[in-house]
Amino acid sequence: MKKVVISGASGFVGKYLQEYFRDTYAIETITRNELDNPQALKQKLQESDVVINLAGANIMHKWSDEYKKLLVSSRIDTTQNIVDVINVLENPPMLISTSAIGIYDTQKHHDENSQIFANDFLSTLCQNWEAEAQKSRGKVVIFRFGVVLGKEEGALHKMLPPFKWGVGGTIGEGKQHFSYIHIEDLARAYKFVIELSLEGIFNLTTPHPTTNRGLTKALGKALHRPTFLPVPTFVLKAIFGEGATILMDGQSVIPARLLERGFDFKYKTIDEVVQNLV
Repeated sequence: MKKVVISGASGFVGKYLQEYFRDTYAIETITRNELDNPQALKQKLQESDVVINLAGANIMHKWSDEYKKLLVSSRIDTTQNIVDVINVLENPPMLISTSAIGIYDTQKHHDENSQIFANDFLSTLCQNWEAEAQKSRGKVVIFRFGVVLGKEEGALHKMLPPFKWGVGGTIGEGKQHFSYIHIEDLARAYKFVIELSLEGIFNLTTPHPTTNRGLTKALGKALHRPTFLPVPTFVLKAIFGEGATILMDGQSVIPARLLERGFDFKYKTIDEVVQNLV
């Protein structure tokens, strides 16, 4: 049985992966204290087959200058610590590190071959995060997450209350791209890459990106509620500051490399995802 070690295991994705892999792999988790302790981290990673790096402060937060420093350090520094330990191990494990589709610009359509990156804080963070992971001496996989949708936590869980109350709607005009993935398909993609021992960059989004308006319609249809009250963008800016760009902008992204290798998404469209989760 493969030994899989997870950092950021207390987060939404980390908790789901632990449960999903419970009967498939021997799972161990890395604590925050261990991330800052090279000897403890070496002991945890010794004899591991795969390291899944999910560590990082919550991106959905008001981006003050201080919080932006935390967003950087919680991703770059922790990844550097993990890579430094991997590189002294006799048999370096596969590293599956996290990134985000926020690396891409918001105007074009993207697959993994695209080099059209945004010129903003989030894209720069993703580029630097990926660069640190690529320094690993072992096999490296980079997963660029779209918006991960699940029942108990995550973006959808936060979106649902106003829609259930009948006061949900688009963000602004709703024309911004929305690329997403069901949490189950995300976990299946991890297993797919581990079992086939793949490497490289993979977009974790469904094959059918939509828009914020498409998401809004799917939620209204699933909940049998009206969706005619748009959320003014100035409200989001007041709440999240620069971080509001996560909600106000979006990327159109397809998972070309997963599809080329034969991965079959269980939930391909926004209607299928929302109907299952809602």
